[in-house]
Amino acid sequence: MSTNTVEFHRVLKATPDRVYRAFVTPAAFAKWLPPHGFVGTVHELDAREGGRYRMSFTNFTTGHSHSFGGEYLELRPGERLRYSAEFEDPNLPGRMQTTVTLREVFCGVEVRIRQEGIPAAIPAEACCLGWQESLTLLAQLVEAEIND
Repeated sequence: MSTNTVEFHRVLKATPDRVYRAFVTPAAFAKWLPPHGFVGTVHELDAREGGRYRMSFTNFTTGHSHSFGGEYLELRPGERLRYSAEFEDPNLPGRMQTTVTLREVFCGVEVRIRQEGIPAAIPAEACCLGWQESLTLLAQLVEAEIND
């Protein structure tokens, strides 16, 4: 069974640390990762190499939910994250791996994301659309300058 791979590149007006924290802070992850129309719930997040996470996305319209989780394979604060993910749905078999590379640039942070092993049942285009929506939400979270 073949699998899909998607890659993304963005430059955000934020710091590498702020973007890194958006991936390892449960409330932040639940806020930005679910694509439009979904609500995220983080059930577990142990942000250390070898630590595990588990979350679910719930369709706001239908209430249908799907859960997934995995392991943190590499965590270098402000630089790089690598984590696995597996869906709990047996119709979406396999183990995905996401690699996030952060690099400070003069106007913010360059973000490169590569997700491999996406189950063949998920069209690459649908995965791309979801990630594009999620990255818009990530930008809104990390680029906001709020002083209080």
